[in-house]
Amino acid sequence: MMNDLDCDLAIIGGGLSGGLIALAFARLRPEVRLLLVEQGDRPGGNHVWSFFDGDVAPADRWLVDPLVAHRWPQGHHVDFPGYRRDLDTPYNSVTTVQLAVALERALGDRLLTSAPVTTLAPDHVALADGRTIRARAVIDARGAGDLTALRCGWQKFVGHSLRCDEPHGIDRPVIMDATADQQDGYRFVYLLPWDDRTIFIEDTYYSDTPDLDIATLDARIAAYAQGKGWQGEVVHREQGVLPVVHGGDFDRYWPTDDPVARAGVRAGLFQPMTGYSLPDAVRFACWLADQPLDGLAAASRTYARAHWRRGGYYRLLGKMLFGAARPDQRWRIFARFYRLRPDLIQRFYAGRSSVTDRLRILCGRPPVPIRDAMRTLWNPPA
Repeated sequence: MMNDLDCDLAIIGGGLSGGLIALAFARLRPEVRLLLVEQGDRPGGNHVWSFFDGDVAPADRWLVDPLVAHRWPQGHHVDFPGYRRDLDTPYNSVTTVQLAVALERALGDRLLTSAPVTTLAPDHVALADGRTIRARAVIDARGAGDLTALRCGWQKFVGHSLRCDEPHGIDRPVIMDATADQQDGYRFVYLLPWDDRTIFIEDTYYSDTPDLDIATLDARIAAYAQGKGWQGEVVHREQGVLPVVHGGDFDRYWPTDDPVARAGVRAGLFQPMTGYSLPDAVRFACWLADQPLDGLAAASRTYARAHWRRGGYYRLLGKMLFGAARPDQRWRIFARFYRLRPDLIQRFYAGRSSVTDRLRILCGRPPVPIRDAMRTLWNPPA
């Protein structure tokens, strides 16, 4: 067809991972002819991605800093029954709008939107409209793959941005307000004050199932806001379900005979215990931009396989959370964790816990029944 396309690199999926890869190549390797292909009418989806300052290496901040819509240099806060704590680590949020604007500005006509894909191969992509993209390399960044290959709990959430009639009084992010009623596993409320009258309220659960009852969570968010005395208009909504991986078979999730390179959650590149993907997305984008396009599938799989091996400790913690802790008592694990040193907490979220950190997290009297904890420890995840 006359409208068929040729490029060096076709990136399929314009979410966080695919978008960061496109931005990294546009900056570091402008000679590479790339196409970013997104099935929606605009890249980025409908998300807020947040990170602590220590999650991204200083050398890589150039990639993510232009996308930051909100920054809280004063740090953040957690709240548990009988225990509150302020932590000084600055916090940042990237929004869909910022990512989309950056991609549209950097890529121009190299960004294809409203372009669903029907077939992926190592050297071409077939689009639903009949066009074909021919490429030296293709990378699949379309979100989760076959999660039946993994053993998962779920972090699921619904979020509202509320424009309050009066100032809401929150001056820093509340990463976890676990004083909320415990339902459907470990429940907490996450708060981001966009300005003095606009606050993002997210109702989040570490749950055994991925089921998301949006109407019920909408009502719980409204009740939480009412309890705080916040009245106003909901100006934005979002929702999501993230896997919290505590075992499984990487070779089933990404078979050795799959010839297409992968990125993001589809490659298993996230912190297994939290489902937290931004630090890994930044690291992978910067790494990928330094690789030859030939052999990209094998190289990206090797990278992801090494990440899976390094994640064994976090999968063990996930197995203890879902296997050893009673659902309504899971909050105690996080309450104990948040009494540890701030630098340890920071490395945990970045997925870079030291050996000493790992021992410290597990030592002492566990906040779960001893018998259940021992059974979990003696049967570590794959």
